[in-house]
This record gives sequence, C-alpha cells and structure tokens, in this order.
Amino acid sequence: MGPILFGVRHLSPAAAYHLRRALDEARPALVLVEGPSDLSDQMKWFCHPKTKFPAAILAYTKEPPVRTLLYPLAEYSPEIQAILWADEHNVKCRFMDLPSDVFLGLEHKFQMPEEEENEEPRQTTETVYRMLETVTGEDHETFWERTFEQLEGEGEYHAACNAFGQQLREASENSQRRTAENLVREAYMKRVISRAITEDGVPPERIFCVCGSFHVKGLEENAPMTDEEASQLPRAASCATLMPYSYYRLSSRSGYGAGNKAPAYFELLWRALHDGGPSKTAYLYLTRLAKAHRKAGNLVSSAEVIEAVRLANTLAAMRGSKYPVLADLRDAAITTMGHGEFSELAVAVADTEIGTKIGSLPEGVSRTSVQDDFYRQLKELRLEKFRTAVVQRLDLDLREKLNVKSEKAALADLRRSFFLHRLRVLNIHFAVFVPSRQDGANWGEYWDLCWTPEAEIEIVESALMGDTIEGAAAFALKERAENSTTIAQAAAIFEDAFLCGMPAAAAHALYVLQTLSVDAAALADVAETAQRLSLAVRYGDLRRFDPAPVIPLVKQLYLRACLTLPDACICDAKAAPAITKAIDQLNALQLSHDFLEEDRWLALLSELSDRDDLNTRCSGFAMAVLLERGAADEDLLSREVARRLSPGVPADLGAGWFEGLAGKNRYALIARLSLWRHLSSYLDSLDDETFRRALVFLRRAFADFSPGEKNDIAENLAEIWGVNAQQTAELLMNDATASEQEILDSLDEFDFDDI
Repeated sequence: MGPILFGVRHLSPAAAYHLRRALDEARPALVLVEGPSDLSDQMKWFCHPKTKFPAAILAYTKEPPVRTLLYPLAEYSPEIQAILWADEHNVKCRFMDLPSDVFLGLEHKFQMPEEEENEEPRQTTETVYRMLETVTGEDHETFWERTFEQLEGEGEYHAACNAFGQQLREASENSQRRTAENLVREAYMKRVISRAITEDGVPPERIFCVCGSFHVKGLEENAPMTDEEASQLPRAASCATLMPYSYYRLSSRSGYGAGNKAPAYFELLWRALHDGGPSKTAYLYLTRLAKAHRKAGNLVSSAEVIEAVRLANTLAAMRGSKYPVLADLRDAAITTMGHGEFSELAVAVADTEIGTKIGSLPEGVSRTSVQDDFYRQLKELRLEKFRTAVVQRLDLDLREKLNVKSEKAALADLRRSFFLHRLRVLNIHFAVFVPSRQDGANWGEYWDLCWTPEAEIEIVESALMGDTIEGAAAFALKERAENSTTIAQAAAIFEDAFLCGMPAAAAHALYVLQTLSVDAAALADVAETAQRLSLAVRYGDLRRFDPAPVIPLVKQLYLRACLTLPDACICDAKAAPAITKAIDQLNALQLSHDFLEEDRWLALLSELSDRDDLNTRCSGFAMAVLLERGAADEDLLSREVARRLSPGVPADLGAGWFEGLAGKNRYALIARLSLWRHLSSYLDSLDDETFRRALVFLRRAFADFSPGEKNDIAENLAEIWGVNAQQTAELLMNDATASEQEILDSLDEFDFDDI
C-alpha cells in the first residue's frame, strides 16, 4: 500500500476544505506538500499567529539578470491548510518538489520557446481547456467551480480531482521542455517520498502527499530520481524569503492566473464551506456586494438583494449546478441591483470579487538586508500606515521645523523625502512623486503611496546593488552615470542624487557631466542641463547640499547657450518648439540667479526678436519674453506686429511669428486690442489659399488656450468686427465643420519649409 496522493487545484477552497477532512481521517505521520524542498524551514512562519494571508515564497538568483520563483498562497490554499493541519496536530511536514535553486537553474539552462520550430501543433493543456470551454459553453474557471467546488460527499472531491488530473494528462501533449520539466519534478518528488520511507522509517500508508492533480498519475507510475541523476541537476546560486501578497495580485486581472480570478469571492466560498455549506455563498456575496455598492453612494434595497438570491438560484438550476457559482451571482446582481448595466456595479464588483486585502508577516521572518533596512526606515519615518493597497496622499514640507527640540524631528519630512526619492531611483513602486505643489518653490512635495507585492519583489531585486536602500541607490546612480552619453543624461542623474540627499553620488555625476561637456551639445541639452543644476543652487540650503561646486558649471553652460542660441534659431518648423522651450528654460535660469548677466540675456533676446533670418516662431517667442520682463514697450510691440503681420508676408512666416508671441504672457496679449486689430487686418489681406496655410499655424497657436482665454479673444474680435460677442465665442469654441476639417486634413502633408 502506497502513500496517500491527494490531488488538488492550487487556490481552491473546496480542495482545502476536503483536504483537511481527509487529513482528519487519515491521521498521517508525515505530510509532504508540493513546494521547493529546500524551503521547508519557512513553513513555521505560515503557522505563526501574527501571519496574515495572502503571502508568498519568493526565491531569486544572486547574480544578474535576476530570475525569480514565486509561490503565492492564500488562507484557502490547500497547501497552507495542509501545513496548518500538521502544525496543529504536531505532525512532521515538509515540501517535496525540486529545490528552488534547481528550478532557477533549469530556467537558465533551458531558455527556449515552449514550442520548438518545425514541430507539429500540439494539444497542450491550454488547448484542452479551450476545447472544454467550447463543449460546456462556459469559461474554464466557471466549469471548475460548478463541477468541483460544490462537491460535498465524503471522498468525492479527492476521487474527482485525481480523475480530472489524470484525464487532463492523457488528453494533453505538452512541449518537450514542459514535459521534461514535469517528469523531472515528479521523479524528484517520488525520490523524497522514497527517502522518507527508507531513511526516516515512515510507513508508506502513513505518508500524505498534497500535489497538483496533474502530477498524481506521475507519482503513481514514475520511478524515483537516483542519487546520480540528482547530482546532475543544474543549480543557480539563489536566496529565498517570504513576502506579503495581495488579492489584487492573485487575481488573473493582474497577470497571475492560478484559477483564482476572484480571490475575495473565493474567501467567501471558503467561509461558507465552514458555516452552512456552499448554499451560503450566495448570501455572503450578494450582501457584501450590496454593502460595497451602497458605500459607493448608490441605493440598494433589501428587496433587490432578495430577488438577486432567487434569480441566482434559478440560473444555477438552469445551468446545471446545485448552487449558484460566481457567474450566476454576478448575472443576478447586474439584473436586479445594476438595472441590467455592469458599469453601475463595476466598483462594487471589484471590491467583492477581487478586494484590497494584503497580507502581513511577523517580525523575524528571514529577509534580505535591504528588506530589513526598508522596514526599519519605514517604521523610523512613521510611514507604516501607508503600507496598504489603497493609494494615500503624503504631503511633505521640507523646511526645518523650529518649534521642535531635536534635529531629527525638525528635519523629519526632509528625511522622508530622501528615503522616497531613493526608492524612486531604485524603481521600487511604493511611492509615486507628484510635481511640486507651488510653482517657483520646492519646499513642498506630494507623494502618492500604495503598497503592492511587486514593491516587495523590487526591494528584493535591489539587494543585488547594495545592503541598504542608500547603498543600492548609490550603486544605481553610479551605474547610470557611467553609462551616460550626453550632458542631459548626466544632469538628470545629478538631480536624482541631489533629491536623494546623496552628495557623493551627486559629485560623481557632476564629474561625468563636466567630462561630457567638453564635446559639442545641442542647445536643448545645454538648457535642460543648466536648469537641473540650477535646482541644486536654488534649494541647496533647503536640502542640506553645498551648491558651491555647481555654480561655475551653471555659469559656463549659460554662457555657452547664449553664444549658440542665435545659430540654433536658424531652424525649420519641426525644430522650433525645442528651441523655444530652451529659450524659456534659459530665461527662467537667468531670473533665478543674480550671478548670470541680465544685460547679456536681454540684448540677446532683442537680437532674436529683431532678426529676419531666424525662424519666426523663435523670434515671436523672444518678443513674448521681452514683453513679460518689461523690456519691450508698446511702441516696439506695435512696430513688430506691423512688420511681421503685414500684407506680402508669407502666411507661414506671419502666423508662425504670432504662434511664438502667443507662447507666453497670454493675458497681457489678450488685453492689447491693437494686436488683434493687426491680426484681423493681416488675415483679411490674404487670399483663400494663403489663408488656409495661415489657419494651420493659428489653430496650433490657440490649441493650448483655455476656454476663458478663448472667450476673451472672442470679445476682442467681436468688438473689431462689430458683431455679437456671444455668437463669436460660440463660433470659436465649436469644433470644425466637416468642410473645415476637410481643408485642415488636406494641409496635413503640406511642406511649409519650401515656401
């Protein structure tokens, strides 16, 4: 008589429920569970009273590229219930599958596509599932729930699940790689069973094995792996840890499909099995759905819930099952509570079927040093409350607080900022940086914080770069700096180091930047680099950073930009937006620092505005900057408008200049009625063909104007044309007519550079 082989489906509430009953009846001396055999020592943490599921075992390679092996587990996982049963009854329990380092070694050794080239199409497991869906008329998940999750008789589930696994195995023919991997796994599991009998002296009938139903037949028929075969298994140096998991990640919607597209619903099914049986699932699901729908601000009556229960039971009977399954319950809810529209219930359905539950593990669980550092800082910085699956906003004020006693408390928000920016540099998606709340100031920061299991994986992966968050961030910044090829890339790294509060990394990035600056660089790169460096000069004191080494480089870049800007403005229409952006950045730079020559900059803007051989959009933008700074009077503007918007000036040049002028200080332009008179007269002077070309530029110029700004322009034009202002506004606000759109479409491929 051999060991008991109990086939299960991972994350199946019915499997977990019937498994515990089978264990109660068998009273084995040893429980073996499908899972990495080298990680059996982690089982004790699953049994810890402070552990909250879902959780997962994560194994990962020590050397890049990082490869990971993930075993997610919920409270209703049969594997977890087997482990908990063994702990409650003081019975030995171990994992019996291939060690994690072998799994990772096999993945590295056999990096090949699932289907080899030139092979005949195979009837894979997935193909069999699709055929099953065609026969039943329902998706595979619904078929499984309707057929297996509702089995109630003693031993029925055990026999049915084992039979299904055997038939699935016989009906499918997987790729050589997958077939070989299954055979290797089963031979190793059989080896573990054999050694338990021969070395541990456990009678075979007192061994209880929990494995996927697909593997039951293999464990019955295949021979155990020999010592020689075991010694030849490929291995990869690896580490392992436990990590909290979430219901969202368990759901197939997030990319992990383990027959558990609705984990919160399956938890309800698990509860129902322990309190009244499968029939109670309908009540639990529909009342929770109603509660979630009400919480979202919708009205749901008790009568609608009662009708939903009745309808779900009717649908179940019509579709061939004793109790309603998820598909029946959802259809009933949509009909009664959603008034036939799923969109009305979408939020409540997500809460009821997927949920936001996230697990937790007790202190002392084996972690990497980076994980330990992360959780230590999370506690020290009082950010633990943000470790939830719901997005929460964190508002930081980086200024030193003078009404507290300790320096640590005075700089608490600054320290939080450093920590969160380091996570950002490491691509740990626990916190998302939101742009500064106040233009022209950087003392405040907004962050959106949300915990996901992926963040835990990202923390683990960062262990390859250092033992602490700061050390890993320093390595990441150094690696990026050494791979930089432009001064703009190096400047971005410098800015990250500055925001992370890491002066050594900033100094290294600055050295790389200075080295790269010897070579020629585009004006856009120079302006962006100067702007990033300017941040450290303006807010160095706020972030406890000495800006002295940065100032000479800012001066050098500013001078370089001033010398190359005129030539850069001799460009085509495609390059003009990048040049005007650079002008804007340089203008902001000069305004921010007294050590940058203002006279040089204003003289340069006047030159750009006056020259006729430059791109007119750049010239118009230069005039806009002069107006904004008060360096151009009304007479100068009038002369330029008359010159640039006069009969005989080509449409692309005149409208392009106006587009540049409208790029800044719009309210000041709107208030100048004379400007709109010139524009109106200029457009009146154009023939139909030329007007059409001008229209392209003008449409683009006004595209970013707000509705309020467009309304003000309409009032100006109404006054000039002597018509009703409201009618003019409606005309300007309306979308283009079909005939107008046809004209615009005909100009899409028009080459204005040849005019």
